[in-house]
Amino acid sequence: MADVQASTNTGDSMVLRDSEVKAFQSRLRGKVLRSGDDGYDEARTVWNGMIDRRPALIACCAGVADVMTTVNFARKYQLLVSMRGGGHNVAGNAVCDGGLMIDLSSMTGIRVDPVARMARVEPGVLWGELDHETQAFGLATTGGFISTTGVAGLTLGGGQGWLASKYGFSIDNLLSVDVVIADGTLLTASATQNEDLFWAMRGAGHNFGVVTSFEYQLHPVSSVLGGMVVHTIDRAADVLRFYRAFTADLPDELTTSVAILTAPIGIRVISIIVCYTGSIDEGQRVLEPLLTFGSPVLNTIAPIPYIKQQTMNDESFPHGRLNYWRSGLTDELNDGVIAALVDYAGRMPSKLSAITIADFHGASRRVGKTEMAYHHRDLRYDILLAANWTDPAETESNMAWTREGYEALQAHLPQGVYVNDLDRDEGLERVMQAYGENYERLAMLKKKYDPTNFFRVNQNIKPAI
Repeated sequence: MADVQASTNTGDSMVLRDSEVKAFQSRLRGKVLRSGDDGYDEARTVWNGMIDRRPALIACCAGVADVMTTVNFARKYQLLVSMRGGGHNVAGNAVCDGGLMIDLSSMTGIRVDPVARMARVEPGVLWGELDHETQAFGLATTGGFISTTGVAGLTLGGGQGWLASKYGFSIDNLLSVDVVIADGTLLTASATQNEDLFWAMRGAGHNFGVVTSFEYQLHPVSSVLGGMVVHTIDRAADVLRFYRAFTADLPDELTTSVAILTAPIGIRVISIIVCYTGSIDEGQRVLEPLLTFGSPVLNTIAPIPYIKQQTMNDESFPHGRLNYWRSGLTDELNDGVIAALVDYAGRMPSKLSAITIADFHGASRRVGKTEMAYHHRDLRYDILLAANWTDPAETESNMAWTREGYEALQAHLPQGVYVNDLDRDEGLERVMQAYGENYERLAMLKKKYDPTNFFRVNQNIKPAI
């Protein structure tokens, strides 16, 4: 085979000799893929259809030894490196152009300890797969709103989900990680080992290494009171004002969200989606104001399996569509926010797009802003403009709608954002806004654990000078 042209982490290019690539392959259990190999295009394709990058090499790691070998190989040649777990992140940082992609998608081991209520999970696992294993024992941990999301990426940025108000974010249930850092060493980070690294991994973990194992606390969850009530779009302002009042004082057991989108029958609607994890009788009492508000065109709220709740949004965010996002966090849905959302809902150029608001309170807010890297515990509402389309000719109009809507919202929002919502072109200032006062400490830890910024294909935190 031919030599390989590759990109370095300094922005230069170099040639990897065929013999060097073959020697690298000989040290792995998994495969090393080059352009043209079977499986190469599948491996570089991720959830967001906007992402079309071509790594020089893809290392399909089969285990921890493969990860360590790959990090050492990349460091030797100063290769640009990216990491793929589930490949669901909108920014597409799983895939680099011209560098080496560390593909963890075949590392899918799950071990559940139902007595200790813990699970150990490898980085290629998707949330639906983890839910399948834990629900066999009536257990779960907080994990996303779409079941095809990767466990690794979601957790390392924070980990919102339907159980967040009751049990906290994914990072609040993270007990330990095994992580290969930039010098190729495997470390365990937990509350008692490498505590400073564990602090950083919970919210900024993409910057500090390749996690090969996650250990989570599980909780008793099986049937929930879940589903949605749907109103016509002409009631959007009224529904959002109701939602503001309704969410002002909710029990921990209830997590909710709002979605403005186009229904399958072709009309634009606004829905309030709920997940209540307590007793069904008490949940029906708590939800009574929602169930008696207005004249909904659809009400699907009922006792359902937790797995059904977890897959409720899957069809709205399928693999392969073109996606472009803007997002912001806030502690209140003031009249300016509501007016901007209603206005831009009416301008939505694609019937596949959505505006969502998720509310997190309770356990997710009872963690100090500096207790771990995730900072914005006081900002309970996550507002997301999610442009979603299929025709590349519509890219410009959809991206413009997203940017303009975000700019309209900015006058009414504090400067805070959930790092997992950041798209690929938002810049250092937005990364700093994601971490607030924690950014300076993260930069110091980056200098300690990754002084050359080896892990830079992410929402990057630069090492302190």
